[in-house]
Amino acid sequence: MRSFIPSTSLRTATLTAFLIAIPIAGAYAAGHHKGALEATDPTDLTGPRVEGLIEQVQGVREGIVDARQANNITPAVAERLEMQTARIGKAAEKIAASDHGRIPAAQYHDLLRRLDNVDQRLRVDTGSGFLMGDGDDGGHYPNG
Repeated sequence: MRSFIPSTSLRTATLTAFLIAIPIAGAYAAGHHKGALEATDPTDLTGPRVEGLIEQVQGVREGIVDARQANNITPAVAERLEMQTARIGKAAEKIAASDHGRIPAAQYHDLLRRLDNVDQRLRVDTGSGFLMGDGDDGGHYPNG
């Protein structure tokens, strides 16, 4: 008795099913595996932003040096501000080095906040900080 499906058609059908399944399986695997060439997670900040943070740290350091050379701050204040700035810079470099040059958004914003606090402290210590108050009570007060 003859088979309902000829054996050559069965081989063709099997081969066709196999060839169709390979690209589908590859697409599924690619969607679940983060390769080196894929886009980064949107919560990570990369490249110019990391470099910008390091440059801002250097800018605050230069401001501390300039204020010290102009005798606007004491050596003790300059040392304290420089230590805080150095800690922020080292933390940024350490995070970026451990995550292939990326800093996650939450840590990036925390580092920026800390650096802004040091910069504002430098401005207050040099007398160029933002002032609050309208003078009605006898004076203006530094914001910081």
